[in-house]
Amino acid sequence: MKAVGYRQPLPIDQPEALLDLDLPAPSPLPHDLLVRVKAVSVNPVDTKVRRSAQPEAGQVRVLGFDAVGVVEALGTEARGFAVGDRVYYAGSILRPGTNAELHAVDARIVGHAPASLSDAEAAALPLTAITAWELLFDRLKVPQGGGAGESLLVVGGAGGVGSILIQLARQLTGLRVIATASRPESREWCLQLGAHDVIDHAKPLTDGLRAIGVDAVDRVASLTQTDVHFDQIVEALKPQGQFALIDDPKVLDATKLKRKALSLHWELMFTRPIFGTPDLHLQGELLEAVAKLVDAGRIRTTVQASYGTINAANLTKAHALIESGQARGKLVLEGF
Repeated sequence: MKAVGYRQPLPIDQPEALLDLDLPAPSPLPHDLLVRVKAVSVNPVDTKVRRSAQPEAGQVRVLGFDAVGVVEALGTEARGFAVGDRVYYAGSILRPGTNAELHAVDARIVGHAPASLSDAEAAALPLTAITAWELLFDRLKVPQGGGAGESLLVVGGAGGVGSILIQLARQLTGLRVIATASRPESREWCLQLGAHDVIDHAKPLTDGLRAIGVDAVDRVASLTQTDVHFDQIVEALKPQGQFALIDDPKVLDATKLKRKALSLHWELMFTRPIFGTPDLHLQGELLEAVAKLVDAGRIRTTVQASYGTINAANLTKAHALIESGQARGKLVLEGF
């Protein structure tokens, strides 16, 4: 089968950073679906892994953590799906990725794809939707339908996760959603997605909040450059507030949270698949819930651009854009 991967971690401007490959098709494990991939999207985690993870000697690493495709076969223990079903999912960081014609994935972390979206539109959703959902409902523990009179500050609202988080918070909670964005087009994007307010994270967050009449917020979701904004986040939070993040600051001095008794939450959507947690099936269930919200017109896809067919040249361009920090929403590719 056709696939795209790499043999050694390299900067994206190197010719062998990503390679077109011909690999054996995978065989599904008992809980797996074997999926013929129709579309994928590219996430920051793809670029992080490509830059840092060395494949075993003589092996290649296939990336990709989002896919839409059609079920071709089922493992003996896979339930809830049939051959021919159109599905979407984010996969596991421990297994070969979705940048391949055929992909094996645990059925428990798979959902039926939104019927109202094209393959490319649906491929933009799984990883960011899972991350945003888990952050909001599992880590920050905002009740669905709750949060009235309370606030959520989304640092980096125009990115992939922020674009879904804003929508989920607006559609499923009563929170006042305040996003941050530094460019006019990013600001407009956040407002289109439903943010009540947008402030500039290139300036002190507390100044931006005061300008919209907010002295402090109840919760913060920091999605990018947490190390840059950390002190401002601590200052912006109310006593006994909640702080959640998804990125990887080199240093995080948690003692700064003590005086206000702030709680710290780290979200990683791969945790359930990595450890095979008893609630692994919740990822599949939330993808089903997101698909219903999409088909009801309550959640929109966050596609920024299509980068053509799934091959090394096009994936290289997508990786380069993400590494430039200029990506807004999601980058997708279709077919082989």
